[in-house]
Amino acid sequence: MTSNKTYRLNYRRKREGKTNYKKRLILLQSRKPRLVIRRTNTQILTQIVKYAPDGDKVVVGFDSKNLKKMGWKYSAKNLLAAYLAGLTIGKKAKEKGVKEAIVDLGLQTPVAGSRLYATLKGAVDAGLIIPCSEEVFPKKERLEGQHIKKESNMKKDFEDLKKKITG
Repeated sequence: MTSNKTYRLNYRRKREGKTNYKKRLILLQSRKPRLVIRRTNTQILTQIVKYAPDGDKVVVGFDSKNLKKMGWKYSAKNLLAAYLAGLTIGKKAKEKGVKEAIVDLGLQTPVAGSRLYATLKGAVDAGLIIPCSEEVFPKKERLEGQHIKKESNMKKDFEDLKKKITG
């Protein structure tokens, strides 16, 4: 570094590439709870988060691995599991008094029809009011499991678990 120059250090999470503070500020200015959706190699993580000056507060959270406790015998990272995770987080949020939210996908690249939007579709179907376009959701055939082999029991198990979640 040169002498007589002030070097300004960015926030740690920005340096590490974990947080886009411009995008975060826009989300926080809406003053609505955020539906945070994160995708990993093995599961879908969802949370309803409210802003607080001393740190964000998680109202309710759910990850798709918990579907196994509910009777789901298949992968926790596929499109159907993502939809069921969204349906569950939406129902839990409604029970906690959250009626509307905005979606926070973080630094993930949003692709129309992806697992991220399947989770969002599940939350919308559960009754949360979330501003979004119908064009980004996966096709109805894929959400119903029609892209899966006919002899698979996954479609039947999906319908059974969906009825169990929605009541």
